[in-house]
Amino acid sequence: MAPYLAAVRNYWALLPAIAICVGLILLYAVPTLINPQWTNSMLGLFRQSPGGEEPAALGPRQIRSRRMLAGALVIAALALVGFNVSLNREANGCYQAAKAWGAIDEKETDADPCVDKIFGNFISDGEGEVREKTQQPVAGYQLIKGNPPKYLKWTQNPIKDKEANLLFGLGFNCSSELIVTEADDKITALIDDTEPCPPDSKIELIPIKLKKPLGDRPVVTVGGKPVTRINPDMPSWGTVLKELATGG
Repeated sequence: MAPYLAAVRNYWALLPAIAICVGLILLYAVPTLINPQWTNSMLGLFRQSPGGEEPAALGPRQIRSRRMLAGALVIAALALVGFNVSLNREANGCYQAAKAWGAIDEKETDADPCVDKIFGNFISDGEGEVREKTQQPVAGYQLIKGNPPKYLKWTQNPIKDKEANLLFGLGFNCSSELIVTEADDKITALIDDTEPCPPDSKIELIPIKLKKPLGDRPVVTVGGKPVTRINPDMPSWGTVLKELATGG
């Protein structure tokens, strides 16, 4: 499981405790659902009764109530596992999205990637005029069509502009220098800085609302070079369960 779970060890540290809880629940619940008298007899072995009497047989109402309790415990166990897997799906989705945008690994930000590793824009908006003599290229963009990528919902300070067409993810130290201009024949994105952006473990997402749909207009950067279109998103539940079952 190491490759898939490397980014979310903080949540999976709970797994041994959860596994023990689920195991104990199922150890009681499954036999009770099949035949409550079995568990009643087994538990009777650990109770001291005067004269060593055998546990009394359960009545129909007691059988029904114990089966209902066992069913509730099974549902609780499944909910506990589902909750833990859900946390890992979210964290892993944020981590993979941050990596797709160029983030580097760092223990502090990797511990809770949806909060510390990737987040919505605080100040940057992609507007402004070029001031420096030279600029730095932008590596990638994401096109938003229809429903936005699911990972955006889980990031810190989620993007509020629901009408954004483009999304740019830049290292936190460079994101404030992003400038995006729209023309009839192209979209130009660049970083208005004379020095290349240093590697960064934190990614800030800047949404851009175009005046008209992108259509067939290219997204270019410094020197007219095309910007790579990427499409990071939250892994599906099927993918998550498959990775967990096969060990990633």
